[in-house]
Amino acid sequence: MKRIIRFSKFFVPAVVVSSAIIVLGLIGYFTKGFNLGVDFQAGINETIQLALPAGQVSFTGKGNAELTISESQLTLVFSGAEAQKRTVTLDYKAYPTIGDIVAALEKEPEIKVTTTEGSETIPSSSLVPTYQGNSLLSQNPVNLYRTPVNEGERYASIETVRAALTPLGEVSVQTINPASLQRYLVRVRDDGKDPQFTTTVSQTIRQLIEDKVGKDRVVMVKTDYVGPRYSQTLGTQSAWLVALTLLLILIYSAIRFKIQYAIGAVIAIMHDALVMVAFIVWTRMEFNTNTIAAILTILGYSINDTIVQFDRVREERKMHPSDKFVDVLDMALTLTLGRSIITTLTTMLAVLALFFFTTGNIKDFSLALLVGMTSGVYSTIFIASAFVLMWENITAKKESGRAQETSKEAKPKAAVPAKS
Repeated sequence: MKRIIRFSKFFVPAVVVSSAIIVLGLIGYFTKGFNLGVDFQAGINETIQLALPAGQVSFTGKGNAELTISESQLTLVFSGAEAQKRTVTLDYKAYPTIGDIVAALEKEPEIKVTTTEGSETIPSSSLVPTYQGNSLLSQNPVNLYRTPVNEGERYASIETVRAALTPLGEVSVQTINPASLQRYLVRVRDDGKDPQFTTTVSQTIRQLIEDKVGKDRVVMVKTDYVGPRYSQTLGTQSAWLVALTLLLILIYSAIRFKIQYAIGAVIAIMHDALVMVAFIVWTRMEFNTNTIAAILTILGYSINDTIVQFDRVREERKMHPSDKFVDVLDMALTLTLGRSIITTLTTMLAVLALFFFTTGNIKDFSLALLVGMTSGVYSTIFIASAFVLMWENITAKKESGRAQETSKEAKPKAAVPAKS
């Protein structure tokens, strides 16, 4: 027979350790709070790209001329009451270099193009797209930018950007892969003091970075602003989402098992959520929508593991009805231990790949999953099972007490001798 591991001997120490971790987490939450991302706090998400100037385009004709640069082509649209409506599309496959693009543009009337030295031989696919929308050409030149084509042209890093933005105070900067594009996500919180926050901060970000890396080397790719009302609503909805998840799991577990198993399962996943809270608080990991997704993922993973364990406990109890419950519990946990380890390790392989080969939010997401998966296996064995064992012991004592009382009441009273 397989050797039975006496997990029940470690239930009390495990509960003490878990309680200490949770208490430390709550202390950290009430004293330090979460490192809230812009998702949960008003602020701006500014995507920037550090690029090299490739040239300038201007238009001196009548009507309007809109320039759009994508990752595969350049498009010029002429419109207006005094102009002939037409569209010029220059595909990078047909015009492989910036010099070819410039030559084609200069054939258009009233279009003037100038290039920086050496840009003519650079691949046209290196042109930075106009992410912020079409550029309306006029006599005032519109700048063209290109990405670095080799390591020697890459002039900045994430440390450079962070150093440049130091005057803004607490700013989050993350690299957007591939790192060779020199593209970064900058997050700045809005404290509500500046009514023109969006415009002011966006301009300040550009100015500070240009002061560090040089003029006309910063492209504002995308700007997202999260208002105070939205961030507050998102926080409230996230709290309700987690609470509803716990309630549904309790209802499902109560239907599937006895009530003590359902409560034990919910306590276990609450334990996992609080352990993750402690980890997030003390590591100062950014708390954002990805963190909520990680917590919900772990709750689902943990309850699945707990249900498998409890299923085995129920089967073993049917097979050994005369054995003590603690022995049945240890036997069931031992028999499912191998399954839990193999399942967890194989899942962790995928998560570890995300952790080692990604950056930014995905890396934080994978790290939270690793902590939560470890906690999930631990809580199933030492928290959920400990609660069920405690419930069964209390129930057994109550039944034993009632049996003793019944036995006393049923015992016949001694006969009293009659008086002569």
